[in-house]
Amino acid sequence: MAISDPIYSQSSLLKPIEVKGGKDHKKGSTASLVLAAMGVVFGDIGTSPLYALKECFSPEHGIPFSQDAVLGVLSMVFWAFVVVVSLKYVLFVMRANNHGEGGILALMAMALRTAETGSKRALLMIMLGVFGACMFYGDAVITPAISVLSAVEGLEIVSPEFTRFVIPITIIILVALFAIQKSGTATVGFLFGPIMVIWFLVLGAMGIYNIVDNPSIVVAINPMHAINFMNEHALQAFIVLGAVFLVLTGAEALYADMGHFGIRPIQYAWFFLTMPCLLLNYFGQGAMLLANPEAIQNPFFLMVPEAYTFTLVILATLATVIASQAVISGAYSMTSQAILLGFVPRMKITYTSEEEIGQIYIPSINWMLLVVVVAVVLAFKQSSNLAAAYGIAVTTTMVITTFLAAVVMRQVWNWNSVIVTIIISTFITVDLAFFAANVLKIAEGGWFPLLLGAFCFLLLMTWYTGRKLLRERIIKESIPLEPFVEGLLAHPPHRVEGTAIFLTAHIDYVPVAMLHNLKHNRVLHERVFFLKLSTWDVPYVNDSERLTMKDMGGEIYLVRSVHGFKETPDINKVLALIEAQYNIKFDLMETSFFLARDTVVPSKLPGMALWRERIFAWMFQNAAKPSDFFQIPTNRVVELGAKIEI
Repeated sequence: MAISDPIYSQSSLLKPIEVKGGKDHKKGSTASLVLAAMGVVFGDIGTSPLYALKECFSPEHGIPFSQDAVLGVLSMVFWAFVVVVSLKYVLFVMRANNHGEGGILALMAMALRTAETGSKRALLMIMLGVFGACMFYGDAVITPAISVLSAVEGLEIVSPEFTRFVIPITIIILVALFAIQKSGTATVGFLFGPIMVIWFLVLGAMGIYNIVDNPSIVVAINPMHAINFMNEHALQAFIVLGAVFLVLTGAEALYADMGHFGIRPIQYAWFFLTMPCLLLNYFGQGAMLLANPEAIQNPFFLMVPEAYTFTLVILATLATVIASQAVISGAYSMTSQAILLGFVPRMKITYTSEEEIGQIYIPSINWMLLVVVVAVVLAFKQSSNLAAAYGIAVTTTMVITTFLAAVVMRQVWNWNSVIVTIIISTFITVDLAFFAANVLKIAEGGWFPLLLGAFCFLLLMTWYTGRKLLRERIIKESIPLEPFVEGLLAHPPHRVEGTAIFLTAHIDYVPVAMLHNLKHNRVLHERVFFLKLSTWDVPYVNDSERLTMKDMGGEIYLVRSVHGFKETPDINKVLALIEAQYNIKFDLMETSFFLARDTVVPSKLPGMALWRERIFAWMFQNAAKPSDFFQIPTNRVVELGAKIEI
């Protein structure tokens, strides 16, 4: 028997593929790509000044406010930027790209090439990659909530009377943001870059305005201020390290969004604009606090004269909406990759741009995110409360990224083990220090992203394991394809006009829909195609390398169409490619697509726990139909199914 739809077996995922080409990056000048990257990549890390330093000096941390404390914290911020963002991500991790694509799932796919299919080592790397991806969903929930909330809280500086409107306005903005997602970012995307450039220039100008009054603040660049602060206030410094980490939130986006713009534009944007402006703003906040310690209630908005506060609130709100847009789009991309890599059930995916394949919209993810984000705003109420929940999600992903990068450096790139050990030891020490500091905040809110990530991890691994069990059950009962076709041609049933395309999960076995068609209809079309859709561990595949076809005789063909993990297979495009490359014409009005629509029945057979099998069965039955997911004309689909016990 065969699986109900084309799935992507573990062997497909782990098979090391050498692809000569792939989808080229969008052409354009470096300057235009830098501008575009400003609007997508740096929104999250660029809005951290709204709340990060305020949280560092929260009274709950017990730091005695002094010049040494301010210099110590700013020194920690500066060197966090240098080590984690500049060295780790921008100069090292971004080199670990999967044919130009970044992100933890792309990194996992690269690392898996070094492990034997089905081995414990492979399973460990899969679990690490999947859990890191699940923690990204925690980031996707918290970023819109804390960013928009912290921007709207600026109204409290304008007038205390606005305090009661902060949460309602935040929710209205968030609902509007998620409501327009179905339109796509193409129509407004060109505005994002210029707005973020203005935002960063304003950040830098605000910093300079305050540094001029107290230029001695720049001595915080000296790492001895951070070291002395940690020596004198060891416990408080360790606790505040979790707040310092807030300045780094969004660093993972530099890597995840690399495929949209390339390495160089992101590096240029970071070193020549983003990093300098952010540091100027943080140092400016520090200079202001030395002059006016009471400004700690909201140091960002108090950096400017009162007459400019309302304008700054509007600009900050625009910046946080853009930051939220970037992470929401990232959640769509992450989900799409997870679907094609076999970790998430099929979902309806809408392409919002005819030119850019990466611009997609997934309705179910969009509305689930909105519900959870609004619930988070109502539950936590203030950005300072959310800050405790923020760090744990990002630090977990960063630690996993470092481990997977170590595997790639040593076994894919074949770097010297001593060099890899030195580099990774430095990064993992810093990552684990930030992680440990954030673990202290679990009771204050850090439990939320962990709980959300664990729930997502359970669902993704249940789906992955369930599909594996399903494959094993079906293969045991399947009939080898080649001898079956030979016997079929030796004693053919009645052949009817038209073309039949049977989607198959395995190129070596007869699809169940074929068996049901012969059993019930007792006919064979004059032209038959067995079509297998596979996903490789690369982001994109060139059309010239996509198809392989075998003529099995008697107008029966076996076709395999391979796709990257960022490409959703489209049946119409596959047929057009067959026509172009093999000169075989298709008339859709005379073509029928046969799919199996099986029902999974949980049982006490060896495999998963019964409760997990029930979850898998529910996910399986509620997944999007193959005909919808693969964009098969609905009036040409014939579905045949059976019950399968797992």
